[in-house]
Amino acid sequence: MKYFGVVVKPDDATCGTPTWIGKGLTCVCFKRKGAYERICTNLTPRQAKIRNGISHRIKSDALRALWSATYPDQELNGLISDQWKEMGWQGRDPSTDFRGAGFISLENLLFFAKTFTTSFQHLLKKQEGKRSAWEYPFAVAGVNITFMIMQMLDLDALKSRRTFVRSVFLQMLSENEWAFDLLYCVAFVVMDKQWLERNATYMEFNDVLKSTRAQVERELLMDDVLRIEDMPSYSLLI
Repeated sequence: MKYFGVVVKPDDATCGTPTWIGKGLTCVCFKRKGAYERICTNLTPRQAKIRNGISHRIKSDALRALWSATYPDQELNGLISDQWKEMGWQGRDPSTDFRGAGFISLENLLFFAKTFTTSFQHLLKKQEGKRSAWEYPFAVAGVNITFMIMQMLDLDALKSRRTFVRSVFLQMLSENEWAFDLLYCVAFVVMDKQWLERNATYMEFNDVLKSTRAQVERELLMDDVLRIEDMPSYSLLI
């Protein structure tokens, strides 16, 4: 599956952790502060309409919260706007970019923006190191990182395999519900660090993403890494 150029198949509190981790994606469930949404089958037309309305409102609120956290001094003109391109979305409607990796990719970005604001802003504005003339688009890169982690942990399969890295991560998740979000933030800064070390350009993004996955997986499997915070690259976050 391609990562770039293709859609990869909230009150302020939409930094929730998805409860589907470790259970496959046949039913997508999200647990949030103040909200609980479960997308399932066998709904009546009226129930489906209500569910879709709630889902749209939650995503809309999450997008507004992401904009506010990213550009606190700049007003958003609308959920469909050319302004979103500033953040690195491919078009005027960011929801078309995060569709494939799911709403979790939007939640990951929002968590990053609120939890590690300095690192988030540095990556968004490409403030570190010598940058390429053809840089990766920030937001779309974030969606791809979410999808990469899901693949690495085998969370995107209908029938998940019991891999060692998956088992290690699920143990971490059982002790910290934000483990996936934290791992996402680590992976993002690792990706950017490797991008700079390689003097990479847009066309090399997939290669950088593969090496990022290898490094993240290697760190997760270190004997002395019992939490995401124990990973050596966690120290890159500020």
